[in-house]
Amino acid sequence: MKKIAIFSSLFIGVLALAQGIKFEDSNFATILAKAKKEKKIVFVDAYTTWCGPCKLMAKNIFPLQSVGDYYNSHFINAKIDMEKGEGIDIAKKYGVKAFPTYLFIDGNGEEVHRTLGYVEEKDFIQFAKDAEDPSKRLTALKQKFENGEKDPEFLKNLAGLTLYTDAAFTGRVLERYFKSKPSLDQEDVQMLLAGTQSTESPLYKIFQEKKADILKILPEDKYQMIDKNIKLTTIIKKSYNADSKKWDDAYFLKETQSFLSKEEAEKTLKRAKSNRALKDKDIATYEKLTLDLYKDYSAASSDELNSVAWNFFENVNNKPSLEKALAWAQESVKKKENYANTDTLANLYNKIGDKKNAKLWAEKSIKLAKNTDQDSSDTEKLLQSL
Repeated sequence: MKKIAIFSSLFIGVLALAQGIKFEDSNFATILAKAKKEKKIVFVDAYTTWCGPCKLMAKNIFPLQSVGDYYNSHFINAKIDMEKGEGIDIAKKYGVKAFPTYLFIDGNGEEVHRTLGYVEEKDFIQFAKDAEDPSKRLTALKQKFENGEKDPEFLKNLAGLTLYTDAAFTGRVLERYFKSKPSLDQEDVQMLLAGTQSTESPLYKIFQEKKADILKILPEDKYQMIDKNIKLTTIIKKSYNADSKKWDDAYFLKETQSFLSKEEAEKTLKRAKSNRALKDKDIATYEKLTLDLYKDYSAASSDELNSVAWNFFENVNNKPSLEKALAWAQESVKKKENYANTDTLANLYNKIGDKKNAKLWAEKSIKLAKNTDQDSSDTEKLLQSL
């Protein structure tokens, strides 16, 4: 009986392994070569470790047998972290800016289709079928738009597919979509706000013209805050020269004086410079500006403090600066304790050499993760190393 039980458990284990998407364990060039040889498309789950919907897809959708059956038989599947290793260059090449993004790429490395977000089983399989149908691929949908298609549902779907990859094109799609809408519902307002990223976009004019409709969904102060952010985003973009990596402070301060106080403008500019320095991997500048921004952090939210503390953990090695980040993480936990900020605290304690507190907070973080169904595998690795 014992042997039968062992055999049964092994058999069940084999069945479990057979279910779900099988992801290749090799580099992207090898995956493309395999796809070309087998005349298949590559499916790429473009994810990040911090992305909640990415984790839910990995937990709820990828392991399903129906999903695995279709994807494994039709595609070569790859799961790539867009913030690590070759994933960084892949994200740049294919313009991946939102997560999770699902890329469908031919053996020559050309993108044929994409979609994004958390989706249920049926829709996820439909995405795969669309990727194989040339008439339903993104390239075909774009051409259909250029040919003059005006169907509102088509336009809404296309805008959703291109929103995070081609802002200019999405603006044109939504401009046509909103021209057919005498009034806006909640979903329309959400799309309009997501698509309006600049005062120079044709959507900004619609944002202003449709204010009455928007105010049925959002309060006045929220509308004004969004308007302010759109203006700021536009001015920040114009204030920074990506080629020379120089800022035009005078332009920024002049353009913002109509809606920001001098103190607000100077702080906002400093924050923009800090964010850009981090993006450009100019860590010395990022460190200096951020330390100045958070000399007084009493008004900062728990999430904001956790974010900046984690950025210091990942990028800064100066111990006095790390101790400042530790104080931010402690304040974050004090304001709202959760898995994320206790994990940050544990990692910072470990980085400055306080193993005792690192262990204490890692254990607490893992416990919080289990209570809220979070993935604590990285924290568990930290704990094992202590």
